[in-house]
Amino acid sequence: MIFENPGKALNLHFQKKLNRMLIIDVKESDSLERALKKYKKKFEKAGVLRELRSRQVFTKPSMLNRNKILKARYRQKCRI
Repeated sequence: MIFENPGKALNLHFQKKLNRMLIIDVKESDSLERALKKYKKKFEKAGVLRELRSRQVFTKPSMLNRNKILKARYRQKCRI
C-alpha cells in the first residue's frame, strides 16, 4: 500500500488501537460496584486479555489450523 503521506499508515495503525477503548455509561444512581461489574463484563466481552495472551507467543498458522481441527474432532466426539 502506497501512501502520499508516510505518516498516514502509522496514524491508521494507532486509530485501530484507539478504537479498543472501553467506555462505560454510569448513571448517578449506580453504585461503584455496579460500575465495576459493567466494566468487567465489557472487558471480558471485548477479549482484550485473550488477545494479549495470544500475542505473547507466535504460533504458526499450521499449528492454528491443527488446533482448530483437533477442537472440532473433540466436539464431535462429545456429541456422540
